[in-house]
Amino acid sequence: MRARFHLPGISKNFAFNVVFAQMFKNCPDYFREGAEIASFFGTFPPAAWNGGRSVIGRCDEGFIKQVLRVYNNLGIPVRFTFTNPCITEELLHDEFCNKILELAYNDMNEVIVNSPLLEDYIRDKYPNYKLTSSTCKRLDTIDGPINELKKDYHIVVLDYDLNNKFDLLEKIPAEDRNRVEILCNTLCNPKCKRRKEHYRLIGEFSIAYNEYVKSGKTTPFDINEYYEINEANTIHCECYGRNAFDIRKLANHVSPDDIWDKYIPMGFEQFKIEGRMAGRVFLTENYLYYMVKPECRDEARLMLLYNLEKNGIIRIDK
Repeated sequence: MRARFHLPGISKNFAFNVVFAQMFKNCPDYFREGAEIASFFGTFPPAAWNGGRSVIGRCDEGFIKQVLRVYNNLGIPVRFTFTNPCITEELLHDEFCNKILELAYNDMNEVIVNSPLLEDYIRDKYPNYKLTSSTCKRLDTIDGPINELKKDYHIVVLDYDLNNKFDLLEKIPAEDRNRVEILCNTLCNPKCKRRKEHYRLIGEFSIAYNEYVKSGKTTPFDINEYYEINEANTIHCECYGRNAFDIRKLANHVSPDDIWDKYIPMGFEQFKIEGRMAGRVFLTENYLYYMVKPECRDEARLMLLYNLEKNGIIRIDK
């Protein structure tokens, strides 16, 4: 029995994730049977290849090396969210993104892909990377993941409109289910008609922000300088306002009981927790909700908050 959790935020959540990973290592009695940290996923901004979430900021080479070293020394792979659907031939040669792949190039780290153009480039230039097929492909019929599993992917992320559709999930060959990743705590509405378009707009944002950083400008980033913002190409999404408890009411939500009582007995063992751009309260509640035994959550929360404060990651006024 294994529940392999992929956790969000390799740069923004770096310090938080390291404290949590140390607690996971040092306090095993808090955690559910079979729980593992399978990877930390995300990107180093301003990566033009980034997709799925808009990420801003700037990471220099020294910070990138530190993050990779710390995570990998803990025995945890890094998975890059290089899922931008707007990749062009020119963008394949982006210096910053290629530098990231060069620095992280070993037998441990991984890449999540969406664009066939970028996937072919990575397979050719960096063949040692394990590739994950992204949920950004929006393959929302059961034939989608079944066909992806026939290809050379390390993991295939299920479209979360298929979550909890157990009659459909039974159609996935039993021998392949351990390679299917379930996104458990999505913010998005089930059957959202705007999601694929939102992924495109986020991809355009990543490219625009990358161009802004390369320009050397010191004025605040204004996406209007790169393309016209209007009603047709702006993301209006009420889902971003949902908290860790709101999302548990959605039909595509996967609970810890679902994981241990339904998914794992069926042969599924890969589970993704969303939250690359989330605050620390959201991360705390979701990490503990999924990975910690219910009877240990209060004690684990206190331990986690104590260590976050001790390391200067949060401040709790006395």
